[in-house]
Amino acid sequence: MTQTNQARPRLLATAVLAALMLPGAAFAQTAKERELEARVAQLEQMVQQLVSQQQQTETAVTEVRTAQAAQPAPAPVAATGTGAAAPIQRTTIVPTSGSTFTLGGMIRTDAMVTKTTDGDIAKNTAGRDFYVPGAIPVGGDGPDTYSDAHLKFSRLWFDASTVLDSGDKLGARVELDFFGGALGNSAATNTYGAALRHAYLTYNNWLVGQTWSNFMDTNALLDAVDFVGPTDAVVFVRQPQLRYTNGPWAISIESPETTVQPFGGGARVIAGDNSAIPDVIARYTHKGDWGHVSFAGMARQLKYEPVAGAESTDTGYGATVSGLVKLGDSTDLRYQVSGGDGIGRYIGLATIQQDAMVDSAGNIDALGGWAGYVGLRQVFTPQVRGNLFYAQSQWDNNTAFTGLGVTRKVHSLHANMIWSPVPRLDFGVEAIWGERTLESGVDGELIRLHTMARYTF
Repeated sequence: MTQTNQARPRLLATAVLAALMLPGAAFAQTAKERELEARVAQLEQMVQQLVSQQQQTETAVTEVRTAQAAQPAPAPVAATGTGAAAPIQRTTIVPTSGSTFTLGGMIRTDAMVTKTTDGDIAKNTAGRDFYVPGAIPVGGDGPDTYSDAHLKFSRLWFDASTVLDSGDKLGARVELDFFGGALGNSAATNTYGAALRHAYLTYNNWLVGQTWSNFMDTNALLDAVDFVGPTDAVVFVRQPQLRYTNGPWAISIESPETTVQPFGGGARVIAGDNSAIPDVIARYTHKGDWGHVSFAGMARQLKYEPVAGAESTDTGYGATVSGLVKLGDSTDLRYQVSGGDGIGRYIGLATIQQDAMVDSAGNIDALGGWAGYVGLRQVFTPQVRGNLFYAQSQWDNNTAFTGLGVTRKVHSLHANMIWSPVPRLDFGVEAIWGERTLESGVDGELIRLHTMARYTF
């Protein structure tokens, strides 16, 4: 207690005593003096109790303020893209199991205006939501212009990780988007179903479940406004697999689905029975301060059984090289080149060509082809970046099997600008020109302006 606080009871008691003792009172009245002294002592005790309570309250407030001052400020969250870091409040949940849980996602709005030269792309198909070169109309009834908007590419994901007492590491991810088909209509509710993107577990170097194919180099993907970007040429597959990774090497066995081009043309067929042998893929990646380069090879068995007992098989194989080269602090080059027989399902979301062709006897023959893209990315400021890229794939159809109505070549040119005013928030616009050519020589073009707004959390 401070000296001032110690003096308060005595001063108050003296004041009370002075007020109670009237001028001219007889001090000889001993009984009255004793009564007054008793009252003063009682008042002094009460004042001391009040002062003690006040001091305890002040001490408690000081401790709270000290504790608050000692708390660290929220850590800044690293920016996505090229935006600067900024403090974002975070809440940590500590589960009793000892695992670490992370919940994230993004809200994304896509809007676009499209012009096609030979008819329009059918409504409620993927080609209306993002660039799908295999959907470009050819030989249609003239040009058409139309606009679309949706939020189907918004996502939610949940990660879990555990480090055991033995040092072993466990992990898992489940990720959903809303590209699972219409549950309502675009005239009223615009409701779409949740769709599974990733679902896998990891144990040290092992991965089991559904995720990107090992034949795909996600680190060489372009910074596109369109959902995929260089769809004409990119390796883009998610599927069940078993993968082992050790340093720069990754080896996997993956789902052996086969897609087939029917005899004489027509819509693709997904083989009724899968091969008993999974697709086998090996990848090697070399990284440095300059970027990375990655090589992958694949061997697979193609199988087609249109009716029971009429099984036909062929061997497919493919290779791809991809990477990213830094050309300075603010510029990089990204590329990918793939080729082989029986790789159609792995290129362009399986929307351009098939793995195999069927002859008149029902036997399959692996379809050969190649695909590639190259893109330049330039960061103009910490908030603004742009990309320019070209993509193409070409296929070796045997027209005696496929007819002249199948795709021989697709290619496209893209230019975009992306603005990130704050971390995790992106606004982008991309101009797209694409062309699809059939074996007959008939072609069709697409011109699109695609805009995007995205908040990643």
